[in-house]
Amino acid sequence: MNKISLVLFLFTHSLFAQNSNPTCEILFKINKLIQQEHVNPKPVNDSLSAYVFDNLMNELDPSRNIFYKSQFDALSSKYRLHLNDYILKKDCSFISEIKALYKTNLERNKLILEKINKETLDFSQIDTIRFKQKKFSFYVKESDVEKVWRKKIRYEILNDISGKSKNLDSIKINFNSLLVKSKKTIIDNELCKVNALTKSEKTFEDGLYNIFCAYFDPHTNYFSNDSKSSFVSTLSKEHLSMGLNVSLNSKNEIIVNEIDPNGPAFKTGKIKKGDQILSVSNQKETLQVSCASIESISTLLGSELNTSITLTLRRNAGKIFKVNILKQVLKDEENTVYSFVIDKNIKIGYIKIPSFYSDFEGRSGKGCAQDVAKETIKLMKDDIKGLVIDLTDNGGGSMEEAIKLAGLFIESGPISILVDNKKRLSVINDPYKGVIYKGPVIIIINGNSASASEFFASIMQDYNRALLIGSTSLGKATMQTIAPLEKNDDQNFVKITVSKFYRITGKSHQAVGVVPDVQIPTIYQTVFQKESEFPTAIPNDSLNTHVQFKTYVKNSLIDELSQKSAKRVAEDPYFNSVKVLNSKIDLIVHKPKLEIPMTIDSVFEEQNSITNLWEEINNFDAKDLNLNVSNSDYNKSLLIIYPSEKEYNQMQLDALKSNHYLNEAITIIADFKALKRN
Repeated sequence: MNKISLVLFLFTHSLFAQNSNPTCEILFKINKLIQQEHVNPKPVNDSLSAYVFDNLMNELDPSRNIFYKSQFDALSSKYRLHLNDYILKKDCSFISEIKALYKTNLERNKLILEKINKETLDFSQIDTIRFKQKKFSFYVKESDVEKVWRKKIRYEILNDISGKSKNLDSIKINFNSLLVKSKKTIIDNELCKVNALTKSEKTFEDGLYNIFCAYFDPHTNYFSNDSKSSFVSTLSKEHLSMGLNVSLNSKNEIIVNEIDPNGPAFKTGKIKKGDQILSVSNQKETLQVSCASIESISTLLGSELNTSITLTLRRNAGKIFKVNILKQVLKDEENTVYSFVIDKNIKIGYIKIPSFYSDFEGRSGKGCAQDVAKETIKLMKDDIKGLVIDLTDNGGGSMEEAIKLAGLFIESGPISILVDNKKRLSVINDPYKGVIYKGPVIIIINGNSASASEFFASIMQDYNRALLIGSTSLGKATMQTIAPLEKNDDQNFVKITVSKFYRITGKSHQAVGVVPDVQIPTIYQTVFQKESEFPTAIPNDSLNTHVQFKTYVKNSLIDELSQKSAKRVAEDPYFNSVKVLNSKIDLIVHKPKLEIPMTIDSVFEEQNSITNLWEEINNFDAKDLNLNVSNSDYNKSLLIIYPSEKEYNQMQLDALKSNHYLNEAITIIADFKALKRN
């Protein structure tokens, strides 16, 4: 596991501690490591203090119903501009004071919830509820705290009941019976959350460490051994797994939605698709799904240190049962490169790269670049005339894999310029001589294409080796490594930003994203969080120098292809429908939601507008295309050998038949062929 600290990456609570001294020691060591290794270290001053204090209080009390305004003001006056001094002196007495007050207030809230649980709530009174703004001040007075909680519970009940039916009249008729069940569920969940916050210890420290790290940039993070293991496992196509996939339903319940027939969950013979997961245990701790954070559940499930997991499940809202699962090494189908052949007057190869995974654990020696090479060779045997590489929703991964992948398509030459924390410039060159494929390439990106995806896409764009289509990417042009706090520390790590990378033109896409040659609207593109929206994002800059390189085709050809495509996109009914749908999403997401009346009519209308939009998005498809998609001849033979992969393969294949972005990419390749002939 020690070699993990050398791997470079390109990516995108309850808060208690028993003893503040170890916490300060770790904070001190985190700062020392960051000051030594970070590409742009900041001084530990009043600015850091204010950032850590504000974000710590926001994380402790996001709904503003735990700390009184008077308590917050007193803590702010005492600590907001002085935490830096405490940390540098290794004095963490501020933690003891904040956590003691926090715990006392949680116990107070528990008593209030138990009191409300015994009361009959009045839904006839006229009232409104305010919603959190970007700067949501601490406002609760000691005399108002019970009133605030009653209002919160009443709203949650109205919101829960509103989701029981699409018929408002039916809800009103059955309101009292619905109220009894809803009230019990909501207060039980709130009590569960309070109890979890009160008992939990370690996540206070982890939360504080991460807030401290995030001050330097959004991608510098603290990792415990568990969270590091969980993170690394997401970057591999093979990892210890239970062999099941889960999803959140409309009620925020965790539901089993896929079971790998080759995995240990399936082999228990007890778990079925649709089962609800109620709790997760690694034999040391148990997390109740209804009151634990999704992040903590994901870490517990994903950590390869947790080899044995016990799930408590419910089937069809009835029988509750437990299943123990011993993880085994499985291939992650959703995190593995795959390919298809599309025949539309011209035969095109399609390769989907879900992430830039690598074999960090040394199980197979295989990574993303090698898998892309294999799929490309398979497609070439089918005599493809062009290649489409899909990087949509690819959040990044291994720097080494991204460099290798670029080398597969670039003949030779520089591919990027790196700047480290000593401001030293180094040029990364193509690691291979020659190319694996010489034909035209189209790359599809979107707002979730990040880091390694952007690195690879920008190289292909600068060399005119590929034409990029889609929407502007995230905007992350920094590189991280995972390092232990100290040489022999196997429990505490920091994923730290150690370098910035620049395009061979000297420009950077940091905080601005890679802009495709053809902008094509994609659903949610205006609500994807961008790098520039993180308050501590490293700003964009550029280098005065650039290296010599030769483009594959002239800029004029790229411009002509882009103009033809842009004209088609502007006239395409599907893409215009996407624009209309995005405007509806924007209206709900960005509309100021200051307050609404506390009535079933108002809450029902509010929730229904969101539900209706969600249904419209889910039903939004493009079945009219019916592209002729098939497996390569080589992959057809593999499916005969491995029949268990047929079902997932068919799902992937069917999804592509109505992909308008792929359709436009094929048309661009046809244009390229026609223009080259002329």
